[in-house]
Amino acid sequence: MLTVKKENYTLISSDENSFSEFYNSFLKSEKEQNKEHIILQISDDINVNNKDFLLFLDIATQKKENGTSFVIVNTNVDVDDFPENFNIVPTLQEAEDVLEMEAIERELGF
Repeated sequence: MLTVKKENYTLISSDENSFSEFYNSFLKSEKEQNKEHIILQISDDINVNNKDFLLFLDIATQKKENGTSFVIVNTNVDVDDFPENFNIVPTLQEAEDVLEMEAIERELGF
């Protein structure tokens, strides 16, 4: 797992060979980043199914309750298969856009 601190968020990328390895690595470090905005970039080389992505749903909900954002980036996913409040996008640029939109929503009190 690769972690890069950006100006407004932390980018976490997968470098593991399997989803389970990546997920376990993420869970170990997730507690340290509970006050940070997270973009989680899951490699297209890892075989991931919808059930795997849903493992992050509770974390995404908790982040939103804490006033931070959580976005997953993966090009091999159909976003329509997930709840509307679960942010999954195909590109890093779109993930950054989601962070900006959620920051505006928080400022406006939504």
